Amino acid sequence: MNIPLFEIYNDENDIKLISDEIASGKFWAVGPRVSEFEEKIANYIGTKHAVALNSGTSALHAALLSQGIGKNDEVIVPSFTFISTANSALFTGAKPVFADIEETTCGLNPESVESLINKNTKAIIPVHYGGCPCKIKELKDIAEDNDLILIEDAAEAFGASVDGKNVATFGDLNILSFCQNKIITTGEGGAIVTDSDEIYAKINLIRSHGRLESADYFSSSNLFDYIDLGFNWRMSNLTATLGISQIQKADKIIELRQKNAEYLSRRLLEESDEITIPEVPKGYNHVYQLFCIFANKRDELIKYLGDNGVSSKIYFHPIHQSEFYRNKLKYDVNLPVTESIFEKTITLPMFPSITTEQMDYIAETIGKFYKS
Repeated sequence: MNIPLFEIYNDENDIKLISDEIASGKFWAVGPRVSEFEEKIANYIGTKHAVALNSGTSALHAALLSQGIGKNDEVIVPSFTFISTANSALFTGAKPVFADIEETTCGLNPESVESLINKNTKAIIPVHYGGCPCKIKELKDIAEDNDLILIEDAAEAFGASVDGKNVATFGDLNILSFCQNKIITTGEGGAIVTDSDEIYAKINLIRSHGRLESADYFSSSNLFDYIDLGFNWRMSNLTATLGISQIQKADKIIELRQKNAEYLSRRLLEESDEITIPEVPKGYNHVYQLFCIFANKRDELIKYLGDNGVSSKIYFHPIHQSEFYRNKLKYDVNLPVTESIFEKTITLPMFPSITTEQMDYIAETIGKFYKS
């Protein structure tokens, strides 16, 4: 077999909607589909506002800019995440400060976060790793007790929840990603969701050159003023059209991922006791954007899987150990749980259309590796 790490879930509706927009001959950049997609995002997540942007990274950067975070400020982040979580602080001139994670959810450890707070700390960016919510309630309490901005990085956790409350609703403002391997995808894309009218207005300025818009820029004869410094971080109308089609399938996509994750977990445990599957805490709704296991002889297993047609990957190499942070920025931090989890974590194929035959093959191949 040749089993990819992920496949994008798509159907005829995706093709029809995007084809219709292309054929219209207009609104390929900005247009009404962006506002429609934003409304659907806000309704799905359960926030008052959503602002669509061209990537999750732009969303992180814009989120920090909207809060005036900059030079001499510190932002607490995990190291066990995609590098943009930390880089977003650097983009503004602030300093990312790495807290350790806890093994249950692979999210920020509240005790580690609390120990790092000082007079320069301005924000906390917890990450819901792989689609499993982190200890967001505890982190929200810490943020409120210390008057800190809380920005949830829910890039991997669209549709996840804690005790029935969706992630990306706990923070002051929160980010989503629609990159190609996420729960729903627009190829590239992101969003900020918030209940704050003030934050909503700021993000709209930041994403579009600081322009105060009262109508569509390309089809209006109005003269628009520029009242702040901004960027070209808009989502295109074509991209939003794909998002509208994808979000209509979000519940189905999540249900399929959860069903497949349950099956693969059972089969893996039947085949070998050399692996551990992280247990999902009670009341946590895991959407399995990534399917991760802890494995003995992890690096040898990755090679064996590759030799036998099964894709796998390490998500993520700790940021503080990267060349850029370790040698250029001179970070020297002690994160024992982060490093321990990294050494044994492997991400296996997981997507809505994966078959039982493919999952059986993955489990049997891992079983053969340990038996040999």
